[in-house]
Amino acid sequence: MFLHQAAVQLYTVRESCTNESDLARTMDRICAIGYQAVQVSGVSQDIPSPKIKNLLEERRLACCATHENGDMIRRSPAAVADRLETLECTITAYPWPAGVDFDSDQSVASLIADLDRAGAVLAARGRKLCYHHHAHEFYRREGRTILERIFAETDPAHLAAELDTFWIQAGGCDPVTWITKFKGRLPIVHLKDYRVRSDGSRDYAEIGSGNLDWPGIISACDDAGVHWFCVEQDECPGDPFDSLRQSLDFIRTNLLS
Repeated sequence: MFLHQAAVQLYTVRESCTNESDLARTMDRICAIGYQAVQVSGVSQDIPSPKIKNLLEERRLACCATHENGDMIRRSPAAVADRLETLECTITAYPWPAGVDFDSDQSVASLIADLDRAGAVLAARGRKLCYHHHAHEFYRREGRTILERIFAETDPAHLAAELDTFWIQAGGCDPVTWITKFKGRLPIVHLKDYRVRSDGSRDYAEIGSGNLDWPGIISACDDAGVHWFCVEQDECPGDPFDSLRQSLDFIRTNLLS
């Protein structure tokens, strides 16, 4: 892992991405911390894609990936490809299985078919569709998890993974094991630590302040061919920019090649 591969998932600072001027200040603060790339997610839909692209270019920030509306990915993948081209971005991810019933084979099969079709459209345009999971994709039916079924029944040329270290752990699995499973099909990973409170409940945490095996995770990512390491923290104890700084400080000190 190299410093230029560390990105910020803008969902972490979504409250500071509600309009164009806020987004500009947010990008300035991200640059000042030392990040060189962002994933566009949680940004107000009122900000046009060309304006986002201009803000990125002015700060020499790369757009490593986006999250797009799941229904748009499933129904209008060509429009998603258009947006990615505007942002000069090659990767997007299906962010959340809204309306999908994981107890229904028909519902899951419909999602899988739509993802494969959408991924084919994006691939023809030189873009890559990923699937972003949470904990419930580790629900096991008929001897395998939903996540395993999604990737078993889609073409690797059409669908890649955007694994999330926190949600793998929350799903009762080992991040290193699952990263290794997706070798060659994993262009981007969400780095998110997993902290346990005194009452046993879980909490999102800055990188290095939770319980995950970060040297093992990064080594597995390097072996799997991961290109982007996207720092995300869904909820922060204070200023999310302070959490992003703390995470990058740990990465710089402990995880870079």
